Amino acid sequence: MAKEQKKQESKQKASKGSDKLLGEVVPATVQELLGRTGFRGEITQVKCMVEKGRDEGRSMRRNVRGAVRIGDVLMLRETEIEARRVKSKATKGAYT
Repeated sequence: MAKEQKKQESKQKASKGSDKLLGEVVPATVQELLGRTGFRGEITQVKCMVEKGRDEGRSMRRNVRGAVRIGDVLMLRETEIEARRVKSKATKGAYT
């Protein structure tokens, strides 16, 4: 009987990843377009300013998929992790 109750309780709990998804979202305004990244250049790296929340006023780099312009508002799920810088603008075949 006790084993059945434990199984039912574990099914009702949410996974660790879903807790972050259901957390608070924070608006950030795009200030600058830094460059393109990704295997085919489909990701745009931007510099944005966090408007609300714990990190209010913090400027950070983020990777954005899709169309984005200066002044757009991004809704960030988390503000702790910042994107790595885009590598130098070396052309194909250049060794630097």
